Amino acid sequence: MKILLGLCCRPVVAMALLFILVVMLLALFAPWVAPYDPFEQFVEGLSLEGAPLPPDATYHLGTDLLGRDLLSRLLYGARTSLLIGLIANGIAVLIGTLVGLTAGFVRGWIGTILMRFTDLMMAFPALLLAIALAAIFQPSVWIVALVISMVNWVQIARVIYSETVALSARDFVAVERTLGASALRILFSHLLPHLVPTILVWATLGISTTVLLEATLSFLGVGVQPPTPSWGNIIFESQTYFTSAPWLVLFPGAAIVLLSLSFNLVGDALRDALDPTLKGRS
Repeated sequence: MKILLGLCCRPVVAMALLFILVVMLLALFAPWVAPYDPFEQFVEGLSLEGAPLPPDATYHLGTDLLGRDLLSRLLYGARTSLLIGLIANGIAVLIGTLVGLTAGFVRGWIGTILMRFTDLMMAFPALLLAIALAAIFQPSVWIVALVISMVNWVQIARVIYSETVALSARDFVAVERTLGASALRILFSHLLPHLVPTILVWATLGISTTVLLEATLSFLGVGVQPPTPSWGNIIFESQTYFTSAPWLVLFPGAAIVLLSLSFNLVGDALRDALDPTLKGRS
């Protein structure tokens, strides 16, 4: 609670937290907040020439190329993007923590194999690897979340490994071993509590990365498939109308940028609050 109050004292971070909260609430209550069914195609939602309508009193953010209400699709798209971001990042943080903690504590050949595999995964460009994996499997919300988690765990694994190695060399761990404490007791009672701040920071920052990666995959056509709305595939569907109907790209693009920026700001502030020695560092 003290940390949360400290974050709210910083105006920019408070605005970022407020934006994240608003987006989450809108996504959660989308069936009640959205003015229309996101899949319904309105005949009056297109001009006489068959072009999308700009924002007006009926369709507050305009319509898309099929005459669907853009605001409703953005609200439901927020559910998809946030769901994938939270699930994918949660899995990535879990895998990275387990790999880094095991490799840093056990060391030896097990640690060497785990970290060499981590280095191998880091050698591949994350986006290209995600595209390859998404192309192999049938794209869906859950497959996209799994693919993103498979390419995003390596960074946190490396960070957790480094911190675990440093903590394992501390005197309190040596004392516990001398007293006959089991490996599980040392891991869960002494090492893991010291790693919680790092895990929290990476869990927050990682959501920004996963939201951006989901949007990128959907924009490239290998992510969430239409008609299921996500912010990325809304841009993908509307890219040919960029000049004649810029609102179709502007609104989902702004939502992606603002949400990612908000999570980054909160993650940076959380890092500074949990470890003041890092304050001001890039």
